[in-house]
Amino acid sequence: PGTDMADFREVFAKAKHIAIITGAGVSAESGVPTFRGAGGFWRKWQAQELATPGAFARNPSRVWEFYHYRREVMLSKHPNPAHIAIAECEKRLSKQGRSVVVITQNIDELHRKAGTKHLLEIHGSLFKTRCTSCGNVAANYKSPICPALAGKGAPDPDTEDAAIPVEHLPQCEEDGCNGLLRPHVVWFGEALDPGVLTAVEKELDICDLCLVVSDAFLTCPVSWQGGHAKEWDAPVAVRALNLPLPSRFHFPGPCGTTLPPALARHETEIIS
Repeated sequence: PGTDMADFREVFAKAKHIAIITGAGVSAESGVPTFRGAGGFWRKWQAQELATPGAFARNPSRVWEFYHYRREVMLSKHPNPAHIAIAECEKRLSKQGRSVVVITQNIDELHRKAGTKHLLEIHGSLFKTRCTSCGNVAANYKSPICPALAGKGAPDPDTEDAAIPVEHLPQCEEDGCNGLLRPHVVWFGEALDPGVLTAVEKELDICDLCLVVSDAFLTCPVSWQGGHAKEWDAPVAVRALNLPLPSRFHFPGPCGTTLPPALARHETEIIS
């Protein structure tokens, strides 16, 4: 794939429907822990050991401590230049009758914080909950999410589990429910929301430029979707490592460095 930014910018200037697929790499410069690789532990567990329906059924207190820690960390993080460049691009192009959609695997809501409006979060959000009894999904930015989790969730491997009783964990606030809440995220072994996937399909069906922004992008089905966009003759630009997709452009380097000039106003753009 080419690395000529001027060539990419010519394609970008003509694109009417731009899809931007993002993974953990876009948030790395905001200091967001990924819990991947040999060092990706919370206490003595890796994320894939905690982010499962079975783990929640066996020990909801431990799983909620893990997610409480992640929520508290994210409340202190801010969008980096990559998030801001994407949001500003969407706002600017919308005034020209052009569209930008962000399809993200991230659950950190940094795209939303940056101002992105057209956002498809395929793995859910740290700041939404779902009731295990009535199924109600609700935004939740409380800190702490419940009193019993205040001061809990320390990642140090010597930290003892809080062993919080279920009735003191986050509870549904719908009238007459009081069911146990869980994070509204897609856990290992769970299916992605078919409604979100349908929306992703629709956006990639109409896109005439697809950008993939991540350090590693091997997760299905979005990695497959990026390949599917290529089959539809949408030019694919990537800032990624270990990406098994055909692409017309490849720009290595930090997202916060490569994206702002890539998505900046092109000289041919007419701003009303």
